[in-house]
Amino acid sequence: MAPAKPVAGAACNGCGLCCAVAPCPLGMLLSRRLRGACAALSWSGAHGRYLCGAIAEPAAWLPWLPARWARALASRWVAAGTACDAELEAVQEDGLHAG
Repeated sequence: MAPAKPVAGAACNGCGLCCAVAPCPLGMLLSRRLRGACAALSWSGAHGRYLCGAIAEPAAWLPWLPARWARALASRWVAAGTACDAELEAVQEDGLHAG
């Protein structure tokens, strides 16, 4: 149901592949792990894409900060709204490469 991963350098579309493979530095802190899916990765059926929980629900992930500050800091830390920097390629269940 997630959008297909964009090519590297294209606008992020919320496919979630990068966060599903490994957490970013903020995700490492929030997930308390260096590998695997980020715990803050959340699916939004309303938007039809994955969202960073620290941005979408800052009170749940960064409760010690005012929500507006947490959202702004998390957006900067994860480079929200910038180009896709994931040099990954999705593989469909049938073994074919997606995208």
